[in-house]
Amino acid sequence: MSTLKNEVLKELASKDQLQLLDSIDRLRRQGINKFVSLPQIIVCGDQSSGKSSVLEAISGVAFPVKSNLCTRFPTELVLRRTPHQRARITIVPHESNPETQRAALQNFREKLNGFDGLPDIIEKAKGVMGITPHGKSFSRDILRVEVTGPDRPHLTVVDLPGLIHTETKYQSSTDVAMIQEIVQHYMRQSRSVILSVISAKNDFANQIVLRMVREADPEGQRTLGIITKPDMLVPGSENELQYVDLARNQEIVLRLGWHVLRNRDSEREEGDQESRDAKETEFFDQGVWLDLPRSSVGVKTLRTRLIKLLLRQIATELPSLMTELAHKYFSCSEQLEALGEPRVTEHDQRLYLFQVGQEFSTLVKSSVDATYNHAFFEDAKTDKVYRQRIRAIVQNKNEDFATTITKRGHYREICTNQPDGMLEPTPGSPIPINEKDFLEHIEKLMRRTRGRELPDTLSPMIVADLFLEQSRPWEAIARSHVEDAWKVAQDFLDLVIEYLADEPAYRALKQEIFDPAMKGILNEMNAKIKELLKPHQSGHPITYNQDFVTALRTARKDRMVQDPSKIIAEFFEVSSLNQFVTITGTYNLQALAQAISESTPLEMKHFAAKEALDCLNAYYKVALKRFIDDVATQVIEDKLVGALHTILTSVSVFQMTPEKVAQIAGEPEDSRQERETLTRQLEVLQNGIETCKRFVNLRIHGDSVYVAKERDGDEFDTDDDDESKVSNAFPEDEAEGDAPESGTPLFEDLQDVKDQLEFYHLFDSPETDRRLEAVMLPSTANRGAKRRYTSPNGPNYDEFEPRRVPLFSMPLTKSRKIIRFPYTPMVSSAQHDIDTPRPTKRVKWNKEPAHWRATKGEFVDGTILHPSSSSSSDGDADSDSDGTNETDLSPKK
Repeated sequence: MSTLKNEVLKELASKDQLQLLDSIDRLRRQGINKFVSLPQIIVCGDQSSGKSSVLEAISGVAFPVKSNLCTRFPTELVLRRTPHQRARITIVPHESNPETQRAALQNFREKLNGFDGLPDIIEKAKGVMGITPHGKSFSRDILRVEVTGPDRPHLTVVDLPGLIHTETKYQSSTDVAMIQEIVQHYMRQSRSVILSVISAKNDFANQIVLRMVREADPEGQRTLGIITKPDMLVPGSENELQYVDLARNQEIVLRLGWHVLRNRDSEREEGDQESRDAKETEFFDQGVWLDLPRSSVGVKTLRTRLIKLLLRQIATELPSLMTELAHKYFSCSEQLEALGEPRVTEHDQRLYLFQVGQEFSTLVKSSVDATYNHAFFEDAKTDKVYRQRIRAIVQNKNEDFATTITKRGHYREICTNQPDGMLEPTPGSPIPINEKDFLEHIEKLMRRTRGRELPDTLSPMIVADLFLEQSRPWEAIARSHVEDAWKVAQDFLDLVIEYLADEPAYRALKQEIFDPAMKGILNEMNAKIKELLKPHQSGHPITYNQDFVTALRTARKDRMVQDPSKIIAEFFEVSSLNQFVTITGTYNLQALAQAISESTPLEMKHFAAKEALDCLNAYYKVALKRFIDDVATQVIEDKLVGALHTILTSVSVFQMTPEKVAQIAGEPEDSRQERETLTRQLEVLQNGIETCKRFVNLRIHGDSVYVAKERDGDEFDTDDDDESKVSNAFPEDEAEGDAPESGTPLFEDLQDVKDQLEFYHLFDSPETDRRLEAVMLPSTANRGAKRRYTSPNGPNYDEFEPRRVPLFSMPLTKSRKIIRFPYTPMVSSAQHDIDTPRPTKRVKWNKEPAHWRATKGEFVDGTILHPSSSSSSDGDADSDSDGTNETDLSPKK
């Protein structure tokens, strides 16, 4: 049985970087990737493209490539360098699994002492996932293989099932679609780095993975191409040259470029990892592959490349990840807050209803009394707040009702200056009719309802019949007003309950208490309307209102004057008797008198009808006013508005049965499950935010990723310092030389140096750093910092760009400080004492600026920091030849 011994290249990593990778993996295990996309490296490619061999070459773990066991589900490979050797295999269930199945999958835990047993463990995991010959062929569950040891690199990759071109008797069309869906799901996550594995054994234009990569990453910004099986190409063939061009990023351009691996043929070759690497090195040291950069071939450089890539991806995506987590956290908090506090016992539930009932009565009374002082009412300008002010709404609704029934409440309306005959009616409006036709209608009705009264006399019942007909629209208008007022009251109550109760209690209160109560109120209002209409729809008119007598007398007087006046106006040929006119001529007044006397008998036949019409009009006005007031007071006010605050009171809560209390204030099952889900989600998101906060000072500089420590006062605002003083800091006769030695690789442990001296990254991007020559620091913490640049146009060109930048941790004196770039050591390397400053070298940036180096505490390419044991390391400045001061930033003892 083989052990965990592995001769993988021993890349070093700092403590911060290890903690960063572990933290991201921990978040993934907690399930945070259900809510946000996490930075990760995914390996995808067509079936038999060599993905498993790539994974084996990177990790040193011999996966069972022959049996194709690892392509039935996503496999997450976690490699960590720790003092102790350990291998553990678990299953991360997909969220679509039922709760019982998820528990079984989570309980799968296997430890591995040697990789000979890996196929058996994978086969066992397949059974737990439900992948059997007669069951499903693929699973969305993730097999997590965690390998730790002192000789392991820090890396996490996710291997996805191989893409299938067409269905076979072993793989159905459903399987083909499912695999593509799984791969697309991972590819579309914006923080995933895609390792697109291409087999040189087949034409790359025909491989599905490239098409899917174009869809998920059309600009090629986060894809690294991996070419496998280059040894299967015929040396010197056109196909080989085409793949060489592909590796040079000329055929398909990817921002991350391409990498070529020569893996072991599992069917023809035997041997360990060392022999595999030796054969790969031998292969790339000959033929056309020798012309490729060594950084683009071989698993040795691929490991380093992937580790750098993953760290940089995490560092780049961390700010946006933290922002997204914060948004998700606040959204989740709001949803959880909407559910309210959990109420388990009857005491808690009844107490909650007591509080809601008391506050409900207070709010309703305040709104009814038009006392809008509570925060519930807010700003009256918004539509929602207007709906909260029930008194204002009811008053306006009553006025609208009075206006509507006054204009449209009568069945017929006499229109003057209209031709004879019935006029065309308007829907919803009174039927228009002229007076002559109305009188004829009354006379016809009088003949049909005639009793013992004498001819041309008025029967009291005729007025009742006419009023019943004339008031016919009242009921529809009144019931419409009642329903309208009831709806706005119901809307008002909804707003009050929603304001006072949480979502589950709001739904229960509405369903169990308020909806039934409001239906009862509506029934009572309609019954009261029917009661108020009864005197007007049956019996005979009764009124002792003096307005009726006054209106009737006025109508009779106007009618007695109207008829003779018409004859006189026609006799004297004037339009009206309401004006003074001078009449000249001879008139036969006897004829005028005769005309007036003869008209009276002719009008007597209409006397009773006119009298009935006058009585109808006078009584209708009195009855309408009484009905309007009755509806407003006895229906709207008494039955509706006055009853609202009694729907839920402390007394009614006290009288509820325990079952009723639990039904209303208890937490329903769906809310309980939602609360548990949101609580777990909130905890996961909170952990994610806290993790991101730990690495909020993550810095990227070239290939370096590190965490800088925060200090107060490390940022300065810009000011208008004299630019000439900065220019004097750069003598024109400075010697031009080569760039200093590059700093340490990404993975060198710099913790010891950082314990002595805190380093702060000064600039944001390498593109900016290439032009940087110097920074002028202010003399006080509240002043600004300026930067000086060189320009392609000439060495004498200076540019000053004010910018808010983090600065080095350093004591500031009253002297102006200059930091020069790049750096030539200002200290004696033997004694580490302050020496005479040597001129700063001006160099051409021909590569990414290195970060810093831990050897002897020297810092290069971007800072003059240097740990020193000198007694002069108190922050004083030694005078430079140009009149400015070069700052000694040596740490104090």
